[in-house]
Amino acid sequence: MLDRDLAELYGVTTAHLKRQVRRNIERFPNDLMFELSAKEFQNWRCQFGTSNFDDKMGLRYKPFAFTEHGTLMLSSVLNSKRAIQVSLQIIRVFVKLREIVSLHKELAYELMRLESKYEKHDRQIHAIFEQIRQFPTFKEKPKKQIGFTAKERRAKYLVKR
Repeated sequence: MLDRDLAELYGVTTAHLKRQVRRNIERFPNDLMFELSAKEFQNWRCQFGTSNFDDKMGLRYKPFAFTEHGTLMLSSVLNSKRAIQVSLQIIRVFVKLREIVSLHKELAYELMRLESKYEKHDRQIHAIFEQIRQFPTFKEKPKKQIGFTAKERRAKYLVKR
């Protein structure tokens, strides 16, 4: 998040927020907070046109960008009631997001486990059918009819006479 957005959340001015960060810069290593580069800052300003003082979207100075943990660290350097309330709310939001991500990871793991289980079953069923196909096939002998046919009867009749 950018410094001006966090200043609005914490109920302080951007200048006050930046001043407090600079006074406590050892609490904000590069993995918690960084300042936009000159090129990033120039691109930002070009997107919104010429910066003027009354326009909230225009920027005069390079903003600070804070990571998740950097936003939490701000609560230790800003001393206002609203800053305390906002930092508690931010912590709750991040905890909830982690729970959601964790739940999705668990579901993904369960799906992978079930998929591998059914792949194993599919391979086993396929192997069973392959074994069945390898059984020798038996041709059934034609069944002998019970009784006489007309030719056999005639032949027997002729022999007896």
